[in-house]
Order: sequence, then C-alpha cells, then structure tokens
Amino acid sequence: MTVSTTRARHRAARRPSTPLTELAAAATGQIGTVGRRTAVVAASSGLVVSMLSSPASATAGDAGALPAVDTAALTASARAVLDTAPIVTSPADATWTVDIPEIKAETPPPPPPPPVKAKAKAASRSAARAAAAPAAATSAVPQSVSGNAVLEIAAQYVGTPYVSGGSTPAGFDCSGFVSYVYGQLGISLPRTSGGIKAAGTIISRADAQPGDLIWSPGHISIYAGGDSQIDSPRPGKTIQFRAIWQSAPVFIRIG
Repeated sequence: MTVSTTRARHRAARRPSTPLTELAAAATGQIGTVGRRTAVVAASSGLVVSMLSSPASATAGDAGALPAVDTAALTASARAVLDTAPIVTSPADATWTVDIPEIKAETPPPPPPPPVKAKAKAASRSAARAAAAPAAATSAVPQSVSGNAVLEIAAQYVGTPYVSGGSTPAGFDCSGFVSYVYGQLGISLPRTSGGIKAAGTIISRADAQPGDLIWSPGHISIYAGGDSQIDSPRPGKTIQFRAIWQSAPVFIRIG
C-alpha cells in the first residue's frame, strides 16, 4: 500500500491592510508620476523659485515620504532672477511720521435772551397829565447845558431821589434842589418855592434864558431852554430833564 503525503499550501503572510496604508500607497504612486510640483512667485522682490520634481524613477526611501528637491535643476532664467533680485533694506533709525491737521474748536455764541414782555401798568394821574403835555418827558441832557454854569451844576445831580424837605445830594425836594444849585455859585436863595419867587424878577417866556427859574403854585424848577426844565419832581421820582408840563409857568430871573 502506497502512502502519498500532500502538504497543504499556505498563503504568504501579508501586512495588514488599513485605510491609512492604502492612502499612503496611493500618494506614493502619484508622486512618482508628477512632472512638476509647484511654482512660488514673490512678485514684490522679483524672486521666482521653481521647484521641479524628481524623475519618475526616483525611489522613495519610505512609503509616503516626499522625494528630495534637486536645486541644481533650477532653470537658467530662475537663476538670473535670483542673481538680479534687489535687496531691500531699512535703516535701523528709520522713523514714521504722520501729518495730523490742526483742529481748532470754536465755542458757538450764546443764544439771544428771550424777549421780555412788558407788563401793562395802570396809568396814574401824573402819567395822564404828562400825556396831555405838548412834549414828552425826557432825561436827555439838552445842548443848552454846555457852557451854562447853573445847568452844568444841576446836571451833576440827575438821578438823585426826591426827598421831602431834602436839601443835600442825599436827596432833594424841588426848592431844596434849586437853592443848593444856586448856592454852589455863591447865590443864597430862600428855602421855599414861594420865597424864591419873591427873591427874583418875573420875566416873559420870550425873554427867559437857560438857568432862569420856572415857578408854579407849590413847585419850582430850573429852565433848561426850549421846552425843557430840570427839577426834583415828587416822591418816588428822581432829578431829571423833562418837558415843561405847567399850564401857566411863571419865569423868574435871579439877580
């Protein structure tokens, strides 16, 4: 009896195949068939680097490794560009300056004040009498004051308040004011309006001159020429130039 022994055949051992090993093998095969790899152009400096791939027959050392680049294979034009590329340098003490326009701030003018509404006041008896006078009252200094000794002294006290019985710059009544003004010129007059009238000479209005006096019952003032006079009117008022309001004024000259 013949015994035949047949050995079983076994497949050669293989490296385990995984998605990672298959990807590496595919990349290695593609690298070998690529004719050129990449061109890097640096336009600002004129530098051009052309990297050529190794021949297809180059053998990779390890699976998945990139082949070495042969710099000796650079083209003549690339070498010429490298040789003539300008070198840009900057000094160590270089500084930067920025021109900033000058800005001036202007404060806007304040807004105008709101208009003030005048409050209506009841017309007093004296105001009604002034309205009936031929000329409006005024505190303006007339031209006749200039060069007239009596009126120049009297004009210094414009704004002084009326004080009953007053005869000093702290306050005057009508006769106290006239007596004080003439007293500054060395002329002494009686203290009352009636006494002053008796001390002077009555003249016509046509003959009256600035500095003469105007008398009316209970009141006396200094004539300022034209249709104006200066006096200390009444309580609550001050010495002022104003129109002649008397209906029958009597003009008196002193001296």
